[in-house]
Amino acid sequence: MFKHHAIWQKTLLGAVLAAGLAMPGFAGDDISADTVVAIVNGEPITLGEMIATAETLPDQYRNLPDDVLFEGILNQLIQQTALSQALEAPEPRRIPLSLKNERRLLRAGAQIERIAKDAVTDEAIRQAYEERYAKAEPSKEYNASHILVKTKDEAEEIIKELKDGADFAGLAREKSTGPSGPNGGELGWFGPGMMVKPFEDAVIALEPGQISEPVQTQFGWHVIRLNETRLKDAPKLEDVREELRQEIERAAVEKAIKEIADKADVEKPGEGKIPPAALRDSNLID
Repeated sequence: MFKHHAIWQKTLLGAVLAAGLAMPGFAGDDISADTVVAIVNGEPITLGEMIATAETLPDQYRNLPDDVLFEGILNQLIQQTALSQALEAPEPRRIPLSLKNERRLLRAGAQIERIAKDAVTDEAIRQAYEERYAKAEPSKEYNASHILVKTKDEAEEIIKELKDGADFAGLAREKSTGPSGPNGGELGWFGPGMMVKPFEDAVIALEPGQISEPVQTQFGWHVIRLNETRLKDAPKLEDVREELRQEIERAAVEKAIKEIADKADVEKPGEGKIPPAALRDSNLID
């Protein structure tokens, strides 16, 4: 939020390692977010403030033992409180502005989380699954190998060698510039949309065991052999539950953002009057 925020995170590790390991003796039933953990010149620091601080830390700090992290955060908040109290008026303008921005961001985030949570129900997931997969026909998948070279002439020469009885996997290991070369050119199983279109079109046109003519893509020239095909049934609900959950959340949030923003009474009194370059003038808030 502030330009010095990173300084606190960088120094926190040293603070927690230097801190004592004794935690206050709170009874489990007696604590709440309002529980006062320390008082600095009459100003209380609460457990809730410590929790909110911990949630902003990188994993390298959050993964520390609880007792070490507790004392480190408490010491940091004590130092910050004392420094804050030492700040003489007038308060820099950027502080209330940054606080307003942070509050707006957090409130908007809380609303998004609420919208997403309300949208995802077992019924919504089942409905999304049925809409996508209930009437879906089994999809065709392909197992193919290829040899990738730089020029069409090289590809044509490889095709000639294959027609003369050369081993496809051996040529792939010897001549293919693609990452599948050491594996004999094998690409494994893939479905529609997983390969670039010229490659996919060539594969679809082949019969199992058949070798393609030279096929050009942005990667170079390919000689393709279709090994086999299979039909893949629709996935089970549990296999796609997480994917469907994310899609439901995304759709609900996008819809809500548009509806809420469209209903908002928005005025722009500064439109056309403020030069865009003013955005870079930090002197206005210092």
